[in-house]
Amino acid sequence: MRKILLSALTFASLSAMSQNTTSIAAATDNHVNPLITEFKTPHQTPPFNDITVKDFEEAIDLGIEKAQQEIRAITMQRSMPDFDNTIVALERVGEDLNRALNVFYPLLSANADDKMMELSISVSQKLSDYSTSIILNEALWQRIKQVYDNRELYNLDTEDARLLQKTYDSFALSGATLEGSARDEYKKLSAELSELTTKFGQNVLRELNTYKIWLKKEELNGLPEDVITAAAEAAVAENRSGEYLFTLAMPTYVAVMKNAADRSVREKFYKLYTSRNTKGEYSNMEILARIADVRRQIANLLGSSTYAEQNLKTTMAKNPQAVYKLLDQLKEAYSPSAQAEMKELTEYASALEGLNMELKPWDYSYYSNKLKSEKYAFDEEALRPYFELSNTVNGVFGLATKLYGLQFKENPDIQVYHPDVKAYDVTDEDGKFVGVIYTDFFPRESKRPGAWMTSFKDQFITEDGVNSRPVVTIVMNFTKPTADKPSLLTPDEVETFLHEFGHSLHGLLADTKYSSLSGTAVYRDFVELPSQFNENYLTEREFLDGFARHYQTGEPIPQELVDGLVRSARFGAAYACLRQLMFGYLDMAWHTITAPVLDVTKFEQDATAAVNVFAPVEGSLTSPQFSHIFSGGYAAGYYSYKWAEVLDADAFAKFKEDGIFNRNTADSFRKNILTRGGTEDPAILYKRFRGADPSIDALLKRDGIKE
Repeated sequence: MRKILLSALTFASLSAMSQNTTSIAAATDNHVNPLITEFKTPHQTPPFNDITVKDFEEAIDLGIEKAQQEIRAITMQRSMPDFDNTIVALERVGEDLNRALNVFYPLLSANADDKMMELSISVSQKLSDYSTSIILNEALWQRIKQVYDNRELYNLDTEDARLLQKTYDSFALSGATLEGSARDEYKKLSAELSELTTKFGQNVLRELNTYKIWLKKEELNGLPEDVITAAAEAAVAENRSGEYLFTLAMPTYVAVMKNAADRSVREKFYKLYTSRNTKGEYSNMEILARIADVRRQIANLLGSSTYAEQNLKTTMAKNPQAVYKLLDQLKEAYSPSAQAEMKELTEYASALEGLNMELKPWDYSYYSNKLKSEKYAFDEEALRPYFELSNTVNGVFGLATKLYGLQFKENPDIQVYHPDVKAYDVTDEDGKFVGVIYTDFFPRESKRPGAWMTSFKDQFITEDGVNSRPVVTIVMNFTKPTADKPSLLTPDEVETFLHEFGHSLHGLLADTKYSSLSGTAVYRDFVELPSQFNENYLTEREFLDGFARHYQTGEPIPQELVDGLVRSARFGAAYACLRQLMFGYLDMAWHTITAPVLDVTKFEQDATAAVNVFAPVEGSLTSPQFSHIFSGGYAAGYYSYKWAEVLDADAFAKFKEDGIFNRNTADSFRKNILTRGGTEDPAILYKRFRGADPSIDALLKRDGIKE
């Protein structure tokens, strides 16, 4: 029932579509839809080679129809409502629908074609209507309410009680209490929101794929050799040998902003990247303002003054005041250091260029990269040869081996959805099967930008008592190998890998009764703890020694580079914090509005003024591309990255005290955090692991803000 009870927005937020793919099979006369029955594959993994786009449409339609029948069976039974015949029965609804959706939406983000993109619009509407019909099913709601009101009569364990509470809240906070015209208005607004968020995500990806930036040889100074080679190869593919073709794909954009010596090139890339979706065919300006206002109207219908007030009720933060308290606290703590950082950087750039520099946004990455290299004898590009992708995979997987005893073995019998993808069996140290993980590392037109973890199948206990193990995937956009070099990662990319792998461990190690409480199905401001916790290992020599080898010589990473990495970890920490706070304040501003926003540009500038290091650049905005909050499920929730950062710093401090690979500490983290999903309040789970409530002190110390 987990997928069905999610709002239409959540379905739409998973949509990120593009142009070309080879993953979806072509239909034949004898074709049998593999999505309508349980997969007869290794570990019930999706049979990608046999699935057509038409299969998705048919399976989703049939799944909705069957789930509706299952709902009717619950509401029409003569038995008095109880936990098993209503709450657990509702949890089990929609198995066939989930099977199709759990394949459709991950592919829509990672490997979609035009037909899938077109289908996603109608699917989104169907799911919006269906989700709303369940939430507003009066007979179903009355059964749930009766069980909830009499919950003291049932002998519920902690997980059962949590399922009941979550089920009740999902209805009560989503319109079940509405009556008459208010119900009709809720349905109308929910359908509109689903369509708008889907369109927003489509526009972001479609416009990103339109950019072709041609540079001359003299404009390439400072760029890494592999970036130049890739640009030359891209130009050859366009029959323009001798030229250099760039896109705005994240690895390329970051490389240009950090390394391009030509300031006009950096300015060009920055303005192109930050002006996306502000005008023209793929403009999101009107769409995002309407999304925010529709959310406000829905919150008003449900009795809340703002969307943030409504949405934060089921989080650790609980309310907007707690979010602003954290944001303001961090702003006050980090702003003096950020000012000092910018003063030092401006003086450095001025001395380097021999003139009084006024730094612009497109200057920050370039000069900070140089200053970091000079100040700490550290150059991120010098580390690339030691982070060859296959070695890094072994290292990151090896972290889970050292901490939790997990083993990873590639399984060639498992079908994959693209030739770049690999599938691995994961087992415990006693050989017991844990789950399957797919890795998908490289950019392509059919994949949205960024990095994420999702699942094709969540863990749960079947009605027969079988522990059905999860199937998860981590998707990234790393620098692709060239004709001369393998894929070599920057420290930032390794950190991204560690982050998403932390999410995957949260899914893989789940051990709960109900899929709706399994793995990453936790409060949004808790979900980033396992992922951000993993990032701490990037600067630990003991971890790096296990895999960081020069891809040509096999030599271990030199101590001076490790020392530089460790010393530079704090470099720019205050600026980075203010940048994250900017996103957090902007998100909260959009979701605490009490009236429609008429001027998107002024609204954004006012919302972020207190933490913006640079003056606004005409035509450059964040909101029109802010997929996290307008099409990605983080509305009124972007603060959760910083919230979880407080937790992860505090948690890793425990490992630093005990030993970073201490198995007793790791076992406690696994038992109390990774396996329990959303079965208990996260504050209780965290305190059980740590022995105390989290403190902000560990984060301030880690970032060098406090001694």
